[in-house]
Order: sequence, then C-alpha cells, then structure tokens
Amino acid sequence: MDLVKFLLMLNPLFVVLLIILKFLYQLKKRQKEQKAKQVKVNVKEIRFGPQTDDHDYNFKLKHAKGFLADGDKVKAYVFFKGRSILFKEQGEVLLLRFANDLEDYAKVDQMPVLEGKRMTIQLSPKKKEASKKPAAPKPAPVPKAEKPETNEE
Repeated sequence: MDLVKFLLMLNPLFVVLLIILKFLYQLKKRQKEQKAKQVKVNVKEIRFGPQTDDHDYNFKLKHAKGFLADGDKVKAYVFFKGRSILFKEQGEVLLLRFANDLEDYAKVDQMPVLEGKRMTIQLSPKKKEASKKPAAPKPAPVPKAEKPETNEE
C-alpha cells in the first residue's frame, strides 16, 4: 500500500490511509459490478453421423432451436468413423442444410470445416430485434376552411 505524506499537524498518515482504503474499496466494487454484467456464452454441441435420418435430424434441429432461443451458441459436427470419411460431401451437405434450416434463428460464424475426423460448423443466435411498432402515420394536416369572400356592395 502506498502512503503519501502531508505536512499537517494532526496525524496525516491516518487521513491518507483512509482515503486510499476508500479508493481501493470503490475500485473493487466497480470491478465486481463489471464482472456481474458480463454475459457468459455457453457453446452447446450437437453430433451427427454422415448418414443421419430425417427423424434424428429433426429432433436435433428442435434442440438446436431451443439452445439458440436461450442465447447459447451451437456447434454442430459430423463425426466420421472408419470408412465413413469417404462421405465427406454428405456431411457437408448435412451441415449446410442444418444452417439453412436455422437461418431464422442463427447466423453462421464458421462454415463447415474438416478437422481430423470431424466436420464442424458454428452458429450463434441472432440478436433479438426490439419489437418496434411502426409509428402511426400522422394524419395529413387538414387545411383550414377559408372564410368565403362575400362581396357586399
């Protein structure tokens, strides 16, 4: 702890010590508030096989929609076992179809990439647009009725 000396008659070290402690307290308090405001991002993983059937695909698609609705990121991957690595194209088509079906809910962070025996794609939820109601159109100003001119002669 740093102390600053002042030339005061009454115990100046005590006053400075209190000021420094108060400053450190406020600093810790601000850091704690900033940490509380941080949003932790969860990444949920969904695993497919290269020849996943429609029912399994739809089941996993429904789960992915739920994850995205909760604000989590989704990492979908196709895992190739043994000779199934020959079906790389099917895996890529499956992941692109998955991304296409979720385009209303998510945006693609990373296109399908083959890493070893896995082909992965990463999706993050779209930001919820504030429900802005279109402002009611203002009625056109009604021209004031002019006084009819009368010719009184």
